[in-house]
This record gives sequence, structure tokens and C-alpha cells, in this order.
Amino acid sequence: MTDLPLISVVVPVYRVEKYLDHCIQSIAAQTYPNLEILLVDDGSPDGSGAICDRWAEKDSRIRVFHKQNAGAGAARNTALDAAAGELIAFVDSDDYLQPNMYAHLYGLMKDGVDIAECVIGLTENDNLPMDDGTGAEILVCDTEEALGLHIQDAMFCQTPPNKLYRRSCVGDIRFPEGNLIDDEFFTYQVLGNARKLAHSSACMYAYRQQPGSAMHKPYSLRRLQGLDAKLQRLAYFEGRFPGLVWEAKADLLLTCLGAMQGCLRSLSGEEMEAARKKMQAVLDRITPLEIPQEVPAKRKLLLKLAQKNLEKTARILNFLIDIHLLT
Repeated sequence: MTDLPLISVVVPVYRVEKYLDHCIQSIAAQTYPNLEILLVDDGSPDGSGAICDRWAEKDSRIRVFHKQNAGAGAARNTALDAAAGELIAFVDSDDYLQPNMYAHLYGLMKDGVDIAECVIGLTENDNLPMDDGTGAEILVCDTEEALGLHIQDAMFCQTPPNKLYRRSCVGDIRFPEGNLIDDEFFTYQVLGNARKLAHSSACMYAYRQQPGSAMHKPYSLRRLQGLDAKLQRLAYFEGRFPGLVWEAKADLLLTCLGAMQGCLRSLSGEEMEAARKKMQAVLDRITPLEIPQEVPAKRKLLLKLAQKNLEKTARILNFLIDIHLLT
């Protein structure tokens, strides 16, 4: 028996039979002793569901849910509704963890810290070198400081799996269902519920990059759901964190610029017209945007050009990339 709080580890599973054993093994082997592992088979057409069942037969901490395919957001929500833990964690089913990850993150959750995160390492294999947390640099932030870093994509980023959350921060917040993008609608709200947040410099989560993933495919209209998420985040900040509104608007403007670059490379005809209309609606919401003097010169230039003519600026950037003057 242990007095440590239960961690509910949420794992949506879909078409990952090549990687799933390694993923589950890395969770089951955690040094933190009090886990439940919730595997949600999202109607996977391969052998992933059977792999989940085999693990449940040999490890009593594992519960398996089989459901019709509805996407990762719906799968995570199924597990969240069933989770019994005081602490919540997420793992993507083709990734894997350093054995001490949850013990390390839980060790940071003191003195009012409600969310702790580590660094994510990108990999294409099963043996990414990772840290055990010894000697890691720890940064503790209040809510607004952490959300500022979140907007900058510096720390406390939108990716859920490198974090450990108190259940009270998640509350009744759930992932949107049926979306290509769901993390961006979820993370800022949960971060906003935390009293304090801790970031560890230790790399303890291995994110497996796959060429076939949604973010590696040609740009699509569904990718513009990211703009919807950031519009909702902006409205949230306007109501609760007005000091972050300018940074959120600037980030949204540059996100529109990146989206236009992607759309120009991949879309045409009616789809391109729909993308233009959507991005113009965003520009109407956030511009004109006054730019403070202290903004770095390169960012200031991009913000000015994007406001003046978003599509022309995107075309210029794409051209500079094509002739290798930009990366």
C-alpha cells in the first residue's frame, strides 16, 4: 500500500500496434508506485485493441475501453470520465516515458504547484537518451507567468502528455470531439486553473515523429481549427488575464501568417477562398494591432507586413524559403 495519490494515465489508442507494447511497458515500469492506466481503443482497425486486452490480463492497474472510432479527443474524454485519480496524465500511444518521469513530476507538486511538466524529446526510434531528473533546473511560475510562456510556445506548451495535472485543474474541461486539432482548445484552460506551475529541464518524454501524422500531411482546411482555438483563447484572456491580450493577438496574427503560407502551398479553388475568408475574419477581430517599441525588429516587421497584406507577405516568405534564404 502507498499514501501517494493515484495517477490516472490516459492513453488513446488507434492504429499503433507497432509501437503500443513499448508505450505501455514504459508506463507500467514507472517508479511511481500508484498508477491506473486507462487504455481507450478508439475502434482501431489493426491489432491494437487485442494488445490492450493482453496487457490488462497481466497488469491489474490497466483498464481497457473499446469504442467506435471518434478521434483522440473523444477517447481521452472517455478515460477522463472514468478516471479515479487525484492526478491526471496523458500519453500518446506511439510515445514512451523515462521510468522516473511521474516520480520526478510529482516531486515538484508542492507549495501550491498544481501542474508540473518536463521536456519533450523528438525521436524516430525506441531508445531516445533521456534524463532521470537528477540535477534538473526547475522553474516555478504563477498562472499568468506560465500562460505568457505558453503563448510564446516556450514552456507549458499546448501538448498535454509531458505534464502531470491535479484533477481539480482539469475539472469538467474536456477535449473537443471530431476535431483534427484538440490540444489547443484544452491546455490553456487547464493551465489557467492552476495556482502555480513547475517546469523541469529534464527530458523525460519521448515523442515519436511519424511521417504519416496529421501535422506532416499537406495543409488542409481542418488545420485552420487552430485559429478557432486561439480565438477562443484570446476571448478567455480578455476576460481573465487582460495583461496577456496583446501577446495573444500578436501570436494569433503570426499564426494566421503561417496558416496562409501552408494554404498557398496546398489549397486552391473553393478551399482557398474559404481559407481566405476565415483568415480575414480573424484579422477583422485582432487588427489594427499597435506594436510596442520593445518588440524585436524581425517580429515587428512580420507583424506590420502581415497586417498590411497577409497573403502577399505569405507569398514572399514562401518564395524566400524556396530559394533557401529562409528556413
